[in-house]
Amino acid sequence: MTQTPTAHSPAQGQARAHFTVPAKHPMVTVLGSGDALLRVIEKAFPAADIHVRGNEISAVGDAGEVALVQRLFDEMMLVLRTGQPMTEDAVERSIAMLRASENGEGDGEETPAEVLTQNILSSRGRTIRPKTLNQKRYVDAIDKHTIVFGIGPAGTGKTYLAMAKAVQALQSKQVNRIILTRPAVEAGERLGFLPGTLYEKIDPYLRPLYDALHDMLDPDSIPRLMAAGTIEVAPLAYMRGRTLNDAFIILDEAQNTSAEQMKMFLTRLGFESKIVITGDVTQVDLPTGTKSGLREVQDILEGLDDVHFSRLTSHDVVRHKLVGRIVDAYEKYDSENGTENGSRKGRGNAGHKGK
Repeated sequence: MTQTPTAHSPAQGQARAHFTVPAKHPMVTVLGSGDALLRVIEKAFPAADIHVRGNEISAVGDAGEVALVQRLFDEMMLVLRTGQPMTEDAVERSIAMLRASENGEGDGEETPAEVLTQNILSSRGRTIRPKTLNQKRYVDAIDKHTIVFGIGPAGTGKTYLAMAKAVQALQSKQVNRIILTRPAVEAGERLGFLPGTLYEKIDPYLRPLYDALHDMLDPDSIPRLMAAGTIEVAPLAYMRGRTLNDAFIILDEAQNTSAEQMKMFLTRLGFESKIVITGDVTQVDLPTGTKSGLREVQDILEGLDDVHFSRLTSHDVVRHKLVGRIVDAYEKYDSENGTENGSRKGRGNAGHKGK
């Protein structure tokens, strides 16, 4: 942070913007603890000289950069007015959205404030919200369409956001039950080699779904809801022969379905139901020669009415920043070496990348 007793005047060819933070918002909410947020902003806009004095913020420098700084503080105030705090991650994502819009890379009119303040579910003292523009569009698509595919790399919130929408739909009585399913195929392991009963064999494959449920519901209520059939967590094979009415159905890890399994699952759709299918086509664990149903279904259903494909990228990763860079590195490697999922194209889908 640079604090000056007098405002700097812009040199010729430069611009100046001035911003006053309302008194009801402490400056620490705008600048961050120890000026952490301000440092993020200054690093992102090296061509703008940002000064703070009391509750007055000014920026002098390149006209384009100064305009973006002004827009950023406007967006931050819109978020803060909702009572939601700004974080370093939220500031970085807001800057990325504003730059994409400025460069003509954005294909919509959503603002950072609209993305960051959209509440999906409030539970156990925390609120689940989309954190990126693609995540917001994914959530909006779930509201608007009967079948939605969420396709993207690990850490983009595909399953977590779908689970939040499912719990929201159940609580608002839009559906009578939630059905969560996964194919029981993981990284070359097979159920027959695991010890224990069938339930004990299956349980580790479904554990991520249980973990998400525990984030969104009172843990004590989950066994009761499962005993009553209001929430069902089961392997994909258990879906065969059923018609699923009045349900919010999520198929996770769909890249590990065969083409036949995908067709079987999609045709389980009943009345007043909604299906969300999530997966990462770069992490297929099917045997060599078995085509991923998630890859094939994009060619079959793309453009079909009431079916939507939401595609997320490394820019939507909400885990450690290194995860996004890892995803990009693998994509670059596959592009340069003519591989797909770590294996030569045309020789099956059996490559195993770490999750």
